[in-house]
Amino acid sequence: MTPTPTARPPFNRLLLTGAAGGLGKVLRESLRPYANVIRLSDIADITPALDDREEVVLCDLADKQAVHQLVEGVDAILHFGGVSVERPFEEILGANICGVFHIYEAARRHGVKRMIFASSNHVIGFYKQDDVIDAHSPRRPDSYYGLSKSYGEDMASFYFDRYGIETVSVRIGSSFAEPQNRRMMSTWLSFGDLTHLLECALYAPNVGHTVVYGVSDNKNVWWDNRFATALGYAAKDNSEVFREKVEAQPMPAADDPAMVYQGGAFVAAGPFGD
Repeated sequence: MTPTPTARPPFNRLLLTGAAGGLGKVLRESLRPYANVIRLSDIADITPALDDREEVVLCDLADKQAVHQLVEGVDAILHFGGVSVERPFEEILGANICGVFHIYEAARRHGVKRMIFASSNHVIGFYKQDDVIDAHSPRRPDSYYGLSKSYGEDMASFYFDRYGIETVSVRIGSSFAEPQNRRMMSTWLSFGDLTHLLECALYAPNVGHTVVYGVSDNKNVWWDNRFATALGYAAKDNSEVFREKVEAQPMPAADDPAMVYQGGAFVAAGPFGD
């Protein structure tokens, strides 16, 4: 679903990290109405700037000085960079843990006061699928990846309490063009709803550190967003239009993690190096 053009005044310059990733490629286009210039960054090669409204900067999030230079001159940051799947801890450490520290330190030093942190449902992945939880429910990370996102949420909380940098941590469910399996019927976040949620997160006043579950208006959901109502996020899309296609897939075993846990297969990934 294509987002409608915004009537809000655009930021002068937004920074999007992880711009070469799956969601980064989507947001490169859909965030254009919200900024005069979008600075796009990733460690991987990025398509060159399309016009003078884009800046492309290659940056390793594990490099503190490079991140400091990356953040200079931006008004707000959408931090989608980092390893996005479960990997050995050493591979998670540089981009997801050191990287989130570097981006917050750079924001502090350059006076950036609004951050959108791409957190994940894997922060709470060990809850069962018949549990309904909210942002105040204790975290139950399902992986090293989930641990890194939990750390990022703590970093966001600390930098607000200590330095007044406001963050909306978006616990993204499964943001794809369409849900790919039965679990995603509950966790699916359409690209249109994702863009709308990020718009709300950029412009809502006085967010402090707000945690919101990034999910569309699906029939069966496990997440209660009552503590994020001030954002004004109202999902428009629903996974039901894909139900027939998804349910044509073979039924997984009842004890398959994808049928039991909110984090799905991530709860069973690893251990690595044994």
